Amino acid sequence: MKDDVYIVGLCGSLAPDSGTRVIVREALAAAERAGAETTLVDLREYDLPMFEPHRPDAGDAPELRRHVDRADGVVLGTPMYHGTVSSPLKTALDYCGGDEFEETTVGLAAVAGGSFPTPALEHLRSVARALGAWTLPHQVGIPDSHERFADGELVDDDLRERTRRLGRELVDYAGVTSYPEVAEKPIEAQSTP
Repeated sequence: MKDDVYIVGLCGSLAPDSGTRVIVREALAAAERAGAETTLVDLREYDLPMFEPHRPDAGDAPELRRHVDRADGVVLGTPMYHGTVSSPLKTALDYCGGDEFEETTVGLAAVAGGSFPTPALEHLRSVARALGAWTLPHQVGIPDSHERFADGELVDDDLRERTRRLGRELVDYAGVTSYPEVAEKPIEAQSTP
C-alpha cells in the first residue's frame, strides 16, 4: 500500500433508506480500517443538473471532480434501475473524465430489488474502462435487497464480508501504478480476506 491513500465512495442512490448507501459506507469503513482516508460523496447532497457539454462546471461539478481527481480509489455504488445504473450516478460520471479517473482503482457495487444486478455492474465496468480507470476484479452485487437490509444495516454476513473485502482491496491496489508491487508480494504479506 502506498502512503496517504484516499478512497472516495460515490453513492448513486437518492433514496433516504438506500441499501446502496449502506454498502458504500461499509466499503469505506473497511478502507479506513486498512489505513485510508475516505470520503462519502452522497449524490443526494450535490447539485448536478443533467450534463451539458457546454456547461462542464454546472452546479457542484467542480467539487465532485476535486474529490475524484484526488482519489487513489473510488467505490461506484448504484441501485439497479431498469437493468442499468442510476441516473444520478451516470450524471456524476458524465461530469468526470480521464483527467479524474485515469490510473485510479475502481471498485463496483450494485444493489437490486430483484435479480442479481449483473447488467448494472457490467455497465459500470464499461464506463470505468472508458475513463481509463483500473477496475478491481472483485465486485459486490446484492440481489433481493428487501431481504438483505434491516434498520439501515446489511444483515447478510457473507455480503457484508464481500463488501468489506472490496474496501480493503481498494486500499491494497490503490492507484493502478502500485499494482505490480502488490502483485509481487507474498500472499501472506497482503491483506487477508
